[in-house]
Amino acid sequence: MSAKPGEELGSEGKWFGDDYERNGLFGSTPPRFDELREELKPRGGEVAGDLDQQFHRFQDDGKRPPVAMETASTAIDLLYWRNVKQSGAVFGSVLLLLFSLTQFSVVSVGAYLALAALSATISFRIYKSVLQAVQKTDEGHPFKAYLEVEIALSQDQISKYADKILLYTNTCMKELRRLFLVQDLVDSLKFAVLMWLLTYVGALFNGLTLLILTVVSMFTMPVVYEKHQAQIDQYVGLIRTQVNSVVGKIQAKIPGAKRKEE
Repeated sequence: MSAKPGEELGSEGKWFGDDYERNGLFGSTPPRFDELREELKPRGGEVAGDLDQQFHRFQDDGKRPPVAMETASTAIDLLYWRNVKQSGAVFGSVLLLLFSLTQFSVVSVGAYLALAALSATISFRIYKSVLQAVQKTDEGHPFKAYLEVEIALSQDQISKYADKILLYTNTCMKELRRLFLVQDLVDSLKFAVLMWLLTYVGALFNGLTLLILTVVSMFTMPVVYEKHQAQIDQYVGLIRTQVNSVVGKIQAKIPGAKRKEE
């Protein structure tokens, strides 16, 4: 049976987001960093978008947190390989760290990394001291600029991050209570199927292997999707339509599985 990606069965039994047709699988069509950067800029008098609401969740003054905006921009740059050297360095470093953890314990990896960093900094400090003694100069400590950088977290930053953690924790606890106490039968069945599939995943891969696969996917899938968005959206739409069809049939046959109309 053929179906178009845009066909819907309504809001019942959807496995994907409601804005799939509008935003595609990973984002807007096509996903462009410059457009996202423009959307992140403040707009006077306009209604805030989804990204704006995300950044303003804990802000009452209507100003975007510069740290959050800069972090989002940096993450997009890395995942979409805007700077190949920078993305390659981060990707390679993370993979090297994860592969090291597969061979050595966390304590050993941490100790080796600390020793490597100390060896580099101590060697550079001795080299600069000898160079200053030979040249008879007084340039001071070679890491003076970094030692004077303020790295302490302010009370406002701690409160902001604590509020975020509290919100996500409470949301997760409420969702788990809703699923385990079967407030909605369909959602609980979906969660049970997901846990059943994860038993097979856990039998095939350990946590570190899954983490490595996740990192590889994060650095490859956005670029692949950006280049082949139309084809991917088509196939995902077909799968989504078939899944919604099966879920709709299950809802119609199981007593109490029908969602209440809002």
